Amino acid sequence: MVSSSETASSSADSKSAYIAGVACYGLWGFLPLYFHLLHQMGVGSWEMIAHRTMWSVLWAGGLVLLSKQGGQVAAVLRQPRTLGVLLLSTVAIFSNWAIYIFAINAGHLIEASLGYYINPLMNMAAGTLLFRERMSIEGKVAIGLAAVGVAIQTLALGHLPIVSLSLALTFCLYAILRKQVKADAQTGLFIECAYLSVPGLLYVWHLQASGVGHFGANAPVSLLLMLAGPATVVPLALFAWSARRLPLSAVGFLQFIAPTIQFLLGVALGEAFTPMRAASFVFIWLGVAAFAYGAWKRTRVIAAV
Repeated sequence: MVSSSETASSSADSKSAYIAGVACYGLWGFLPLYFHLLHQMGVGSWEMIAHRTMWSVLWAGGLVLLSKQGGQVAAVLRQPRTLGVLLLSTVAIFSNWAIYIFAINAGHLIEASLGYYINPLMNMAAGTLLFRERMSIEGKVAIGLAAVGVAIQTLALGHLPIVSLSLALTFCLYAILRKQVKADAQTGLFIECAYLSVPGLLYVWHLQASGVGHFGANAPVSLLLMLAGPATVVPLALFAWSARRLPLSAVGFLQFIAPTIQFLLGVALGEAFTPMRAASFVFIWLGVAAFAYGAWKRTRVIAAV
């Protein structure tokens, strides 16, 4: 029999996990405002990316120390194959970061948000094709609706939504590669940031030596650049903590908070949102609803067993 104290503890833990999950996706959702502000201060996209890699490795290293995973890092460093896979995942996540930041600074936040709506559906399709995971009827419906949404978006833009598809594809490739690595998220992130920190540091050094770097120009911009570390690592830490404690249906629902916030920010910032683009998002949102329902139903089935 479960005691009342154990029940209360479980309930509190679940509540904390939901709060952490909402905080994680909320931070990811509002992250464009951070890059938008740096852009307004004159910081270029490549400089933002370089500082993100440079400061993230410090925070990722701190996270490894706090979670006492130094031994796991040491073990991974002795595994050439794992280091090779992490190098490939580093290229994938760097590509995703670069596309995302350039899209925001070019005024394509709505299109970027579409990519993160598509990403979970693309992950599901990849799981079926590459790992022989069974796709539910809801999953097939979700992918079909998303395909219609992308087709309408293509008509609205006059070309394929390259930003959306590139963001979804690079993050899907990242997930596939990380699936091959037997290491916790914190350990993998630290090694990826370590890979990226070298060219990042060299680029920042080049900018500063050339007199065009913004770090040190004034206190506000310097502080904002330093915040690139926690802005990258803290949401991931919250995600890793909450995902282990939440049911699949909850994670499936919460992950759409970020692109929804990004979409609303894009509209608020005055990006073009025509009736045709609105129609495309209707189909995307219907696909999201089908996906979330399927995740919820699977969790109910597991709970009943």
